[in-house]
Amino acid sequence: MNKVRWAIVALLVVGGVVNYLDRSTLSIANTTIAKEFHLGPVQMGLLLSAFSWPYAIANLPSGWLVDKFGPKKMFAWAAGLWSIVSMLMAIAGSFGAMYALRVLLGVAESPFFTSGLKVNQRWFNQEERAVPVSVVNTGSQIANAVAPPLLVAIMLATSWRGMFIIIGALGLVVAAVWLRFYRDPALQEYRAIHGREQAAAEPTTQADRVGWGELFKHSNTWFMILGAFGIFYTVWVYLTWLPSYLQKSLGFSLTTMGWVAMLPFMCGIAGVLVGGWLSNALLRRGVSTVLARKIPIVGGAALAAAAVLPAAYVTNVPGVIALLSIGYFFAQVPIGCLWTLAADVAPAEQVASLGAIQNFGGFIGAAVAPVVTGAILAATKQYSLVFVVGGVLLIVGALSYGLFVKDRSHRTA
Repeated sequence: MNKVRWAIVALLVVGGVVNYLDRSTLSIANTTIAKEFHLGPVQMGLLLSAFSWPYAIANLPSGWLVDKFGPKKMFAWAAGLWSIVSMLMAIAGSFGAMYALRVLLGVAESPFFTSGLKVNQRWFNQEERAVPVSVVNTGSQIANAVAPPLLVAIMLATSWRGMFIIIGALGLVVAAVWLRFYRDPALQEYRAIHGREQAAAEPTTQADRVGWGELFKHSNTWFMILGAFGIFYTVWVYLTWLPSYLQKSLGFSLTTMGWVAMLPFMCGIAGVLVGGWLSNALLRRGVSTVLARKIPIVGGAALAAAAVLPAAYVTNVPGVIALLSIGYFFAQVPIGCLWTLAADVAPAEQVASLGAIQNFGGFIGAAVAPVVTGAILAATKQYSLVFVVGGVLLIVGALSYGLFVKDRSHRTA
């Protein structure tokens, strides 16, 4: 059984890599597409945010759908659809067409992480869960790290349109493999993982009772939305504008940019794993479950702010890159724990729903980030205020989780 569930985790990691490569294609081709379509920074900011708005909104029904229909069907449909949409972007001939396809991409990708959370909730118990959830989230960080050099190489070899086709085709392979190999745990396996009492309440027998609207009656839900907004905002400044920043502000060439942009994202891989490891270590030391999740979330966000804020005033290129790398490391420490926290505080039949609602808040931040950044750049022609806003919102995220998200398992709200 242990081999089976970790093989599933490995497959989710691969899915996460492909999922985020799809998201990264536009950021890598940022300056090339802007030149071809004659786009200014505000228009490019709108295009970069076109994925995040529908992704955020679609997370609400996608979480409910994953709870109702299960992760096997929902992930397969999502991977197949996002791959087709990605390949269609290769034939986009205008800003409007590209914008519409990025909207569809956001909708198509929305079930991925909620499916992964549901899989981990079924295959791992509460004490084990932080590490596999964090491992799954490394898929996105691996993609972010390899995307700049890999996608730049593909783009230089084939064009930006060829890059979209190749990455889209990878998703179809992932969908086929997932359909072939994934399965939910059998009842005997579920009992071995969770114990007989929890097995009796296995959510697959209660799918028709899921109602995520009830979750909005709890204050935890709202502060998780706000906290995720603050953390994801800054993460998506990195994801959408870092390549352009390295080229236009620090003077790196397209080829060199690909390798330099890799550095913060390599740090992000370590950050996600450290967060999961720390949370599990705290649990083993007797720290309560919710507090063991909150310590990496709050500490990571606060330390990320401590690195990102000074980046606004440092002019030395190696120093800026070091601060941005440290900032991204700590900004990723909370990520796996955010998803695990949702699994810890939600009823079993609403795990994906609460995870999706929290992710909705995060991707509102992700949607706002590129637009606000584009507006700041259009007004100031520099990135100093971009880093200040990102640092402040990281502090907002830390405070939201630290002060207001509580263990309410024995309360009514």
